[in-house]
Amino acid sequence: MPIIKSAIKRMRQTSKRRDRNVSQKRDLKTALKAFTAKPSAASLSKVQSEIDTMVKKNLLPKNTAARRKATLARTAKEAGVKLGSAKKATTKTTASKAAPAKKPTAAKKTAPKKPTAKKTTTKK
Repeated sequence: MPIIKSAIKRMRQTSKRRDRNVSQKRDLKTALKAFTAKPSAASLSKVQSEIDTMVKKNLLPKNTAARRKATLARTAKEAGVKLGSAKKATTKTTASKAAPAKKPTAAKKTAPKKPTAKKTTTKK
């Protein structure tokens, strides 16, 4: 056990961060297992979201995340999962709730700017 006050605080911080990181990694692993057990667009989206979250929190390098997401997409394609089906379902619901289109108003034409004359200085 540390005796110095700053070392005690550092130990507490490390413990909290470790718990947070382990939780994130566990979430990723469970989502990945769910996807490998039954590939679907929803589970693929969930795994990719977890990977993006880990990158955002600096738990996973960007290139590693890109590689893993590419592998998941390849696996989903081989399993016959429609990759865009999850996004299309949400688009249809938002499109029906959209506000009616407004009439376009005539744009006013602005007068073109005149070029400014260059000031000439004369020496005497």
